[in-house]
Amino acid sequence: MNNGIFIIAHAPLASALRQCVLHVFPDAATSLAVFDVQPNMPTDETLAAARMTLSLLNTPSTLILTDLFGATPCNIAQKMADGVNSKLITGVNLPMLLRAVTYRQEAMDALVARVLAGGTQGVMQVAVTAPQNQKRRPHDQNDHDYQQ
Repeated sequence: MNNGIFIIAHAPLASALRQCVLHVFPDAATSLAVFDVQPNMPTDETLAAARMTLSLLNTPSTLILTDLFGATPCNIAQKMADGVNSKLITGVNLPMLLRAVTYRQEAMDALVARVLAGGTQGVMQVAVTAPQNQKRRPHDQNDHDYQQ
């Protein structure tokens, strides 16, 4: 069973995330739908258009991902998610989304757990420079640089 994935976010984030996913997983196009919430669009029109886009997925269950809790896309998504056939996660990022596509065939609860883990594990601080490019300290005994 493939779960559908629906991204609803501030324009143009949802479409941009879809393009990133299709770059990595071109076969995921049929299980991934997006809706970009336009500024100054009335809420009732936004909700109707988002529901129509979601219906195009035609999957028995859908994971709904949105960008920012409390913002219009999330508020719209909350009205669409039923908690049974669809689950809602906010704070979408690319690592989370790639994990969602990778494991979309799993049961919804397992998928949600994997997606949440992927989203948090994908956020980390990275060293600015590689060890071989860092300035030597006076107590270094050799001139050899080793990658870890």
